[in-house]
Amino acid sequence: MNCRVLYHDNCFDGACSASLFTRFHRECIGTADSFDYVGLKHRVGALFDESWFQTDGDNAIVDFKYSPSPLITWWFDHHLSAFLDSKDEEHFQRGQADGSQTMRKFFDPTYTSCTSFIAHIASTKFGMDIAPLAELIHWADIVDGAKYESAKSAVEMGDAAMKLTMVIESAPDSALVQRIIPLLTQMSLDDVLAQPFIQERVGPLLTAHRASIELIRERAHCERGVITFDITDQPTEGYNKFIPYYLHPEGTYNVGLSKSSFRNKVSVGTNPWTPKPASELANLAAICERYGGGGHARVGAISFPVEKEDEARMAAAQIVMELRDREA
Repeated sequence: MNCRVLYHDNCFDGACSASLFTRFHRECIGTADSFDYVGLKHRVGALFDESWFQTDGDNAIVDFKYSPSPLITWWFDHHLSAFLDSKDEEHFQRGQADGSQTMRKFFDPTYTSCTSFIAHIASTKFGMDIAPLAELIHWADIVDGAKYESAKSAVEMGDAAMKLTMVIESAPDSALVQRIIPLLTQMSLDDVLAQPFIQERVGPLLTAHRASIELIRERAHCERGVITFDITDQPTEGYNKFIPYYLHPEGTYNVGLSKSSFRNKVSVGTNPWTPKPASELANLAAICERYGGGGHARVGAISFPVEKEDEARMAAAQIVMELRDREA
């Protein structure tokens, strides 16, 4: 039997979650002869295509929104906006209440990363030894929770995990990430980074990263605690989300507009190093949900069709004003 793992694509935590789930399923469930992977992206319209789910094996979704499809046999997520609508949440809660899904579908938004959440469930409910995975869990929490020591450490790419994050986030297609996923729980992050097919990408990506810093330096400005920039005229599949705070450490929030091959994206974030107490900070997931997006309390995003650049710009402007008013 095959197990298909659907994961948040172009995301370090998504790749780590897929890898840890694979090892968990292999060690604790043991019903799969093989594993394959499908990358999922937040986009406008339907997030899932039923044809992606196999009919004769397990289907697992990790680090991504809930699907009520009867073909989904495993689900793990930690995002505040884990459910597309109230019907999906009600479907999940029914499965928990009647006991039919309590050992197959798991949700807890208090976890920093989905990787650490899967590790907790695997350890406490299935008896898995997660000690050999401490490095992976540690870095998934740092990367997904923005728990870096400083903006400098997040942007200057000194650690293997940061370079791997750069490779994963900028991967041009899912195939590259799917080569990385099986390695993440088999070897150290330094050894994963040393693989030739990864090393050949690191140099060019570091060059592009430095160019992104200069582009955002040119475009970004900070007013009333909110950093803003628009790089939609320079299409990109991703950039380091901590660059705005590296350049403007005085900012509390960041609202960035960018364009990729399949969407216009409004990225909304909170400076991880702001001295403001959490009680004074906006819930960015709730703000983004009003525009069809979502995320975490401190970071979120909204996707618009490629041709809807004006709508993305309008949403960004409204969010900027709302956040500036909070800072007034």
